[in-house]
Order: sequence, then C-alpha cells, then structure tokens
Amino acid sequence: SVFLVVGGTSTERTRNTDAHTRVNHTLMEDGLYDGSVFKGKQKSRSSCYSICVTLQNVDLENSFLCGFLSITGLTESKQVLTTYFEAEIIGPVHKFFTNKWDANEKVDIEHWSQFPSFAAQKEHFFNDKYSFDFMNSDHIYMRWKEYFWVPDHRVTTVPGASYEGFYYMCFNRKTSSFNGFYYHRTAEWYQSIEIQHEPEKIQTKYTFC
Repeated sequence: SVFLVVGGTSTERTRNTDAHTRVNHTLMEDGLYDGSVFKGKQKSRSSCYSICVTLQNVDLENSFLCGFLSITGLTESKQVLTTYFEAEIIGPVHKFFTNKWDANEKVDIEHWSQFPSFAAQKEHFFNDKYSFDFMNSDHIYMRWKEYFWVPDHRVTTVPGASYEGFYYMCFNRKTSSFNGFYYHRTAEWYQSIEIQHEPEKIQTKYTFC
C-alpha cells in the first residue's frame, strides 16, 4: 500500500491541527464565539450613545464574523436602531489596506494608528505579501461594515442615522473588549466605540440586544 503525505508528515499535521484548535478555543474563552454579547458606548465630540453588539457567526478559519449592532438614542423617531454587520479580520485573507468604502491609504494609516498596538504593524502596511498572524496576537484588527437595518432590511433610510461608513476595530484579547473608530468621508472623524464582553447568559441565537 502507498501512504501519501502532503504538506509535511502526519505527525506534523496533527501537531499543527492541535495547536490551531487550542488557539480557537482560547479565542472563544476571550469572547469571540457565536452569541457573544458586548456592551459599551459610541462617542463623538458632542454625543454619547449606548451600544450593544451580538456576534452571530464567528468563522476564524475564514477571517470572518458577523452580528447585530444596536445603538440607543441616536434618533428621536426610533429609540433603538439595529443593523446587521460583517467583519473582515485582518490576516491571511484581508490586509490593513482597505481600498474601498472611500478609504485610501492615508485614511487607513491615520485610523489604524489610533490603536497604539498598530505601531508594530505599521511598517508592513504597504507589503502585499505580509500576513498578520491574528491567531497568535493579543490584538486582532478588523473592519466592521453595516449592511442593512434589522429587522426590516427593506428600509433604506432612517432620518438622523446612516450606515454608509464602516468601523476600524481592534479586539483586545487580554481585556475581552473592542475599541474602534467610525469612518465616513462626510462624517466627524474618530467617533469612538468601546464595548466590553458581557458575562455568559442564556442566549437565543438570532435575537437582538
């Protein structure tokens, strides 16, 4: 019989798989898992709003997660607004350079640089071959893009609210928290978001905050 080994010995592959499984498990312990809830604030120069984020699908293998973002008090017509968002996790699939959503290199660098931990990554920004190893980092960088209002995706406009921009986000594994900055070319720069992982509660999947 013939035993075919691709990409290293079977022992090496098993060792790598076990290590990857341990990292995934640790990230889940840090708060990145389906149904995980984060709460905090979004602040601008003149306003502060309560935020609740519920992660619905965390797919680290494909550098992806999605969920619902609820903001309270943004508009007079509706007390709580909820959007569906998807996240691009910076790593082997997605780079630091956004190249869309009206964000150019200058915008990217200025926003990523708001995170002190990014200083160690800045030199790699223009290197297309560089792959950030988020699985083994204390800080995980993402872009969050909102796509539609929930529960009625057919609603295209809400007076006083918009999701045309996106968020530069950083997850701190040591504190199980996100902080980030909203960007849209016509919006006030550096509107901040800070949300902390909530203790585990019984959750019904696909419910809103």
